[in-house]
Amino acid sequence: MALGLILGIGRAMRRKRTSSLDILSSKRAPRDYYKGKNCKPTGFHTRKGGYVIVPEKLPNYVVPDLTDFKLKPYVSQCPREVTTTEVSAPAK
Repeated sequence: MALGLILGIGRAMRRKRTSSLDILSSKRAPRDYYKGKNCKPTGFHTRKGGYVIVPEKLPNYVVPDLTDFKLKPYVSQCPREVTTTEVSAPAK
């Protein structure tokens, strides 16, 4: 009898709790739960169903002037093989 009790406790410990391990979605959560896409709001909703964008909440990207920049913005997925020859140092 003691062995059966120990085996039963062991099985209970191995069993996963499905309710705590499931991904929380809006279907499994309370009625007013909104998961979203992990992005910050840029405004607010009005009472009549509209949406007002607040300029202070918009992202502001600072990009430097790249007119005389030597490098190109594109990096090739398949680069060409370049053969280099070693030049020996001139004798003094």
